[in-house]
Amino acid sequence: QVQLVESGGGLVQAGGSLRLSCVASGRTFSSNVMGWFRQAPGKEREFVAQVSWRGGSPSYADSVKGRFTMSRDNAKSTVYLQMNNLKLEDTAVYYCAARGVYAFDYWGQGTQVTVSS
Repeated sequence: QVQLVESGGGLVQAGGSLRLSCVASGRTFSSNVMGWFRQAPGKEREFVAQVSWRGGSPSYADSVKGRFTMSRDNAKSTVYLQMNNLKLEDTAVYYCAARGVYAFDYWGQGTQVTVSS
């Protein structure tokens, strides 16, 4: 099992920034890829970004490219999501996830991000 704990959400004005953190514990060696997803009210959960613990560049959803940056700190088993130039449509619960063999099998509890005008 992999346990994930997110933090860093909050209320921010449009154009502002937030940084989310996700600390992984447990059998972290069983997961090579970490991801961020989000779910807005009344919508399905959607992919935001992902990165491998083993290296390489993160990949992003088109909607956040150029504004969000995902990074990792292997020593701390932590991944981050730096969110800049936030828009109203970025309002959602953001989830950290760890990929198993075939899919993202492990999920955090989520952290609320609310962008106001």
